Amino acid sequence: MHIHILGICGTFMGSMAVLAKELGHHVTGSDANVYPPMSTQLEAQGIELTQGYDPAQLDPAPDLVVIGNAMSRGNPAVEYVLNKGLPYVSGPQWLADHVLQGRWVLAVAGTHGKTTTSSMLAWVLEHAGMSPGFLIGGVPQNFAVSARLGGTPFFVIEADEYDSAFFDKRSKFVHYRPRTAILNNLEFDHADIFPDLPAIERQFHHLVRTIPSEGLVIHPTTEPALQRVIEMGCWTPVQTTGAGGQWQVKLLKDDGSQFEVMFEGQSHGVVEWDMTGQHNVANALATLAAARHVGVVPSMGIAALSAFKSVKRRMEKVAEVNGITIYDDFAHHPTAIATTLDGLRKRIGDAPLIAIIEPRSNSMKLGAHRDGLPESVVDADQVIWYAPANLGWDLGATAALCTVPSIVSDSLEGIIARVKSQAQPGTHVVIMSNGGFGGLHGKLAEALK
Repeated sequence: MHIHILGICGTFMGSMAVLAKELGHHVTGSDANVYPPMSTQLEAQGIELTQGYDPAQLDPAPDLVVIGNAMSRGNPAVEYVLNKGLPYVSGPQWLADHVLQGRWVLAVAGTHGKTTTSSMLAWVLEHAGMSPGFLIGGVPQNFAVSARLGGTPFFVIEADEYDSAFFDKRSKFVHYRPRTAILNNLEFDHADIFPDLPAIERQFHHLVRTIPSEGLVIHPTTEPALQRVIEMGCWTPVQTTGAGGQWQVKLLKDDGSQFEVMFEGQSHGVVEWDMTGQHNVANALATLAAARHVGVVPSMGIAALSAFKSVKRRMEKVAEVNGITIYDDFAHHPTAIATTLDGLRKRIGDAPLIAIIEPRSNSMKLGAHRDGLPESVVDADQVIWYAPANLGWDLGATAALCTVPSIVSDSLEGIIARVKSQAQPGTHVVIMSNGGFGGLHGKLAEALK
């Protein structure tokens, strides 16, 4: 079958393309912006990519068009599909019908940490010999691919609350029907489709409604929004993590790189790994709880986590030039920025730390998170904010509220010049964006030589 995917370079759609190819379909796709790591992964899989949405790419007609949620009415390819009556479906629906049917789905939902936690969980099951399938919105370095069918009924999926398509406004995750569900945390996000936090809580409630009574829901004790979700109705056993929960940790190092795992008051061992930050410790606890639900004993899960490598673009060290270390990070929400910088600060001590931040997500562009941004960067020594041309609010006013030195730049050249003038051997530079950022990482590394 020939499947053509509109919006193929999105992390979800690109991963779905890999699974369709593995099922034996002829897969092609198009996107407005074709950039790594997804474009390289797709090309390596032999999937043909087209830049842009010229309807000519749909002639001769494919057997099925899978339409990504970034596509809207007015897009030339979408209009062509509708006018010609071509068969089409959303990505989550296709996945539910052709991949997840009849499998034990382990879903990881929440505002933050979905990609990292689902990568951890897939790796823990792999390490235990369970050969899981998975679909992850990033490239886990333990696997070097973002999706695969796997060899057993177990399937780990990053479960996003974003809508499914322009013709299906339900959250993606209601299609997945998990048996094991991690609800990591819940804050206001996706301001382009949700008016407020209660609207997102309602979608999480819809997810909880689909989990069987023989399943398991895992969530931290520290999230009031998730508590409200559970109180709306839950028909499934629940395990909690963190303070007062069944799963707890004893931190052995402040930066989160070493901690002891306790389940129901009993110690099960110590995780020692390369990850930092309290958020990753929380992700690890949820992972161990989910893995135990499918039969992986905590001590085996702990051994796997100690061999876990992070996900590409999650505090990924991309270069070290003349003693200056450059990291690439996906953070695009004040909480994620704050926890990432906190983890790095605890690891590097007093070393100089420069944060470069691009407010690129839809919520950021709408200004939904701007009030939380000044507080999110307190662990940096200085911040460079990138102001893209289409930002609809005053980034300079936000930068002025920061308690650490902050400047706004409207060009990559300006950012590079600023870093060159400020960085010295021993400086750590974190580049934070949920896009390609114009290849800034490579350009900066080259300039620092």
